Amino acid sequence: MEGTHVTSTQDPAAAPTKPQDIVEAAGMPVGSGNMKPGYDPRLANEDLAPLRKQKWNSYNIFAFWMSDVHSVGGYVTAGSLFALGIAAWQVLVALIVGIVIVQVFTNLVAKPSQKTGVPYPVVNRAVFGIKGANIPAVIRGIIAIAWYGVQTFLAAQSLNIIFLKFVPGTENLVEPSFLGLSALGWISYAILWVAQVALFWNGMEVIRRFIDWAGPAVYVVMIVLAVYLVSQAGWENVSFDLSDPNQPALGFWGATGLMFMAIGIVISYFSGPMLNFGDFARYGKSFAAVKRGNFWGLPVNFLFFSLLVVVTASATVPVFGELITDPIHTVERIDTPVAILLGGLTFVTATVGINIVANFISPAFDFSNVAPHRISWRMGGMIAAVGSVFLLPWNWYSNATAIHYSLGLLAALIGPLFGLLIAGYYIAAKQRIKTDDMFTMSEQGAYWYKNGYNPNAVRALLWAGIPTIVLAVFPKMFADLGLFDVSWIGNFTWFIGCGLGYLFFVFFEKQNPQVPTFEGETEGISDGTIMSAVSTVDPEPSAISGEIPVEHSAVK
Repeated sequence: MEGTHVTSTQDPAAAPTKPQDIVEAAGMPVGSGNMKPGYDPRLANEDLAPLRKQKWNSYNIFAFWMSDVHSVGGYVTAGSLFALGIAAWQVLVALIVGIVIVQVFTNLVAKPSQKTGVPYPVVNRAVFGIKGANIPAVIRGIIAIAWYGVQTFLAAQSLNIIFLKFVPGTENLVEPSFLGLSALGWISYAILWVAQVALFWNGMEVIRRFIDWAGPAVYVVMIVLAVYLVSQAGWENVSFDLSDPNQPALGFWGATGLMFMAIGIVISYFSGPMLNFGDFARYGKSFAAVKRGNFWGLPVNFLFFSLLVVVTASATVPVFGELITDPIHTVERIDTPVAILLGGLTFVTATVGINIVANFISPAFDFSNVAPHRISWRMGGMIAAVGSVFLLPWNWYSNATAIHYSLGLLAALIGPLFGLLIAGYYIAAKQRIKTDDMFTMSEQGAYWYKNGYNPNAVRALLWAGIPTIVLAVFPKMFADLGLFDVSWIGNFTWFIGCGLGYLFFVFFEKQNPQVPTFEGETEGISDGTIMSAVSTVDPEPSAISGEIPVEHSAVK
């Protein structure tokens, strides 16, 4: 809860002034976690501790997914599925199946964080151990830093178009370059870098308001763009079939294989946000509210957005004489000042939206989790933001081989990490977590395991991760060498890694159980099998007295 940090009935004047009091007095929001006296500062700060109040409703979760889906990457991904060479109805079936699977998995990863009120890296302390949780946190953080830089670069490309159209003389900044990026590119990148940092720095409540607005705003412009292009093309000239007419007809098995590939692409595209979703689900008022938001934000929203994309992309063929699947290039080709300004700013907004929710917030939690007493959530985010610049993403983003062998290697571990979390929470822990024990370094703590590491989790990650990395990297290498081409398997590495991570962890836990289930205990236990009671108590008086309403608090 922001703005209320009195947790006892003592005279506030007698309490010592703390750093966060000064920050809050200056108008800067701080983390809203309930820092209990027994929490070890090496494991806890106000950003990682269980939330005092969980306030997000279904619309906030729905808006989160709109910000995640309504991006240049989401547009291109959806359009590419319709160009695979299978019939439109087959693509729609694959889209529905893929996004429903995403919805199911997202609900699974949401529950432990919503029930305990803590982000993904903290929940992993119950699975990997107090210290071992830094392994998945660092892996996830590095991936997010790289993609944060890429998304900022893509948004800068949209801003470049606006500058070139409306600011005379900026074309002179295109030629001079430094470290592979033009002077104009550096200016646009810097503007967006600062804007995103400013948005992030103001805290989750401001970010929530931004994504509540950004997703619908993109929809409005997308609909206007589709209507304009269809009016120019004529409805009779718009086709859902974007496949190459010269491509030979596919048989039953060929079409079925491509449908499974499309399903794999959908799930792979959402694999990062799925793993990250606990960082946002922790703010949900209830698990039921989170599930409702996921339903409207995933199958309903994604299907409508995909249809809008294919209508817009199809209309580019009769209007421009070629298929354009990049919305930035579509807006650029319209070449009218209003369209370029409105479209450019919209896709800048869309890209900033997905960047904040997918690639900024999560590494902030990850790096803060490594050393909470030294790294706050804001400092963790700044590490990600600064790191993204030093990676010079514009140099390697256009190099598919570099992406495949660098990020592909780390991304192959997303599936195993997901499988481990699901197996750890639902099977090993039986949805029962002793929340306070995730914040103690005591060797008697439930999650100390062996020197702070759960050997079963570390071993399962290795056994699942190595084969998944091999399948993600070597098929492309063989194809590049002209030996044989089984690179299609790359679309399914998430499934393979997730399945292996789940199975290995369950197997190791059965052989040598490590994760406690707290059978018979109720005190301090977050039990995901029990529905929380809904309280009608006014939250403000209870916060002052130190009592926290059940509906709004994750602290049981």
